[in-house]
Amino acid sequence: MLSSSDFASASWELVVRVDRPNEEEQRDVTLRVSGDLHIGGVMLKLVEQMNISQDWSDFALWWEQKHCWLLKTHWTLDKCGVQADAKLLFTPQHKTLRLRLPNVKTVRLRVSFSAVVFKAVSDICRTLNIRRPEELSLLKPSGDYFKKKKKKDKNNKEPVTEDILNLESSPTASGSPVSPGLYSKTMTPVYDPVSGTPASSTMTWFSDSPLTEQNCSVLAFSQPTQSPEALADMYQPRSLVDKAKLNAGWLDSSRSLMEQGIQEDEQLLLRFKYYTFFDLNPKYDAVRINQLYEQARWAILLEEIDCTEEEMLIFAALQYHISKLSLSTEIQDFTNETEADEVEAALSNLEVTLEGGKTDNTLEDITDIPKLADNLKLFRPKKLILKAFKQYWFVFKDTSIAYFKNKELEQGEPVEKLNLRGCEVVPDVNVAGRKFGIKLLIPVADGMNEVYLKCDHENQYARWMAACILASKGKTMADSSYQPEVLSILSLLRMKNRSSASPTASSVESMDMNPECFVSPRCAKKHKAKQLAARILEAHQNVAQMPLVEAKLRFIQAWQSLPEFGLTYYLVRFKGSKKDDILGVSYNRLIRIDAATGIPITTWRFTNMKQWNVNWEIRQVAIEFDQNVSIAFTCLSADCKVVHEYIGGYIFLSTRSKDQNETLDEDLFHKLTGGQE
Repeated sequence: MLSSSDFASASWELVVRVDRPNEEEQRDVTLRVSGDLHIGGVMLKLVEQMNISQDWSDFALWWEQKHCWLLKTHWTLDKCGVQADAKLLFTPQHKTLRLRLPNVKTVRLRVSFSAVVFKAVSDICRTLNIRRPEELSLLKPSGDYFKKKKKKDKNNKEPVTEDILNLESSPTASGSPVSPGLYSKTMTPVYDPVSGTPASSTMTWFSDSPLTEQNCSVLAFSQPTQSPEALADMYQPRSLVDKAKLNAGWLDSSRSLMEQGIQEDEQLLLRFKYYTFFDLNPKYDAVRINQLYEQARWAILLEEIDCTEEEMLIFAALQYHISKLSLSTEIQDFTNETEADEVEAALSNLEVTLEGGKTDNTLEDITDIPKLADNLKLFRPKKLILKAFKQYWFVFKDTSIAYFKNKELEQGEPVEKLNLRGCEVVPDVNVAGRKFGIKLLIPVADGMNEVYLKCDHENQYARWMAACILASKGKTMADSSYQPEVLSILSLLRMKNRSSASPTASSVESMDMNPECFVSPRCAKKHKAKQLAARILEAHQNVAQMPLVEAKLRFIQAWQSLPEFGLTYYLVRFKGSKKDDILGVSYNRLIRIDAATGIPITTWRFTNMKQWNVNWEIRQVAIEFDQNVSIAFTCLSADCKVVHEYIGGYIFLSTRSKDQNETLDEDLFHKLTGGQE
């Protein structure tokens, strides 16, 4: 039998600080506990001792010194390692967070600070009605990200009151699930596929949600354009090294917000992190398509991605068209079913997927693989030689191009055979100047071979360009995505093709357009406003008949066709190298880029990757590829965990298929991205 004094010696005092949201000051509560008391027992004792009747179900214990949550309520204090000197905080798991969305709109909502970020983002996306939450994540911006905006607000001499959409009463905050019908494949359309307005069936769902019809339109419709002054204020010319620093702030998906030092009511950015937009469907994805369009739009306007002046004008024309339609009430007048069906059929061809589903290899094996054969011009850049193209007879079969001196020699040995699997394909096009070029960067042992091909006209260019793009991914022209790729390239070329009937000067003057709002500040400085407006109107004639959602999808599609699309940069030092390089991480490859010149040095495809791991002691990422190729690098602009998660995340996303239901294998994601730290 234990005496009361023996029992007292086995117990000890534990001080727990209680954080109640409505009270300004936190209060300390002292409990007498023993090491065999479980965490659930500690919380029960705490609530009983405080004797305050309220709902404590969302509260949990946070261990300040160890920077971790004590969520396993059946574990004892001894098993957790909690002793008398532990500083514990009894605090709500759901706290307020301000999120800046891609459309530069801020929403305030309650988010779980105890769940891992991957789960928290899923809950946020469910609240905002964004499918495929695995493509998004939270970015903590650098300290000066919001400063410029505040400086501008001071000049207005008005109190800085940010327009915040308040969704704090979100159903996900209390843990109750959103109607599962929203994610069901058999559900009736949630949005009108033409205008993006919520369908009548959706309104029954909105009745239980803070996302009312008005709030939905804020998220699903394009916001009014920013003034040129505001754009100039936000614009910062950035080198590759600067871009690399921006990507340092991605939060770790395998840890909670609280563990990563995020404070209550802090402002974070919700962004599409992975550039593989799977199964974009206008019937369900009005918010997702709009936010994606907005992220693309800001990337163009702030020159986070490079594009030619011709492309900039296409983007400007589409923005002008979308802003006009978004402000117009006419977009809600589409009631003709047959018309909607035709548009829906057209839009289904425009579903933007970058590696959408697995290819059916069996079908490909029993099909005759088509080939292309034509006269093209070729040029290989060499020092001290002027750019002179020479004509050859080219044959494209499987994933290789062979070229011969002329058509008659096709059955003999080619001058050279180029294997395009794993190469970089860059468009070199100026439609106005009738220039249709394809730049190929083909990986070889010591770097990249640069080859230029020149086509005669749009149709030839579209066929060869589509074949090159597929071959770089290891696919042939027998693949079902070849024909849509050709049509997609042709539609982009047609948008760039200037109409001969240019608008009159009077229409430019009477036009309600501020052209500097639709192009980057650098582009706006090069041209007078009237001249810029005329050129945007000219480009607009090619897109003037497009419905709203189709115009947004075309914008996304044009963004995806840019050479730099989907590249996220990091500053690294490769093992054995004496200088820093830029590592570009894309959805299907890694690229080593010269930090000074921006020229790609070599490319490694994920399809050739055998394994990758991290040496956490020296913070080095090591990757092994086929043919005994291995690389290792340390990351200088961000933690190596960020890069490791990017690679694992893209490999995880490549496992998705349309056959799967909407549930994600979260364990597989953490296995591929978490690392064994």
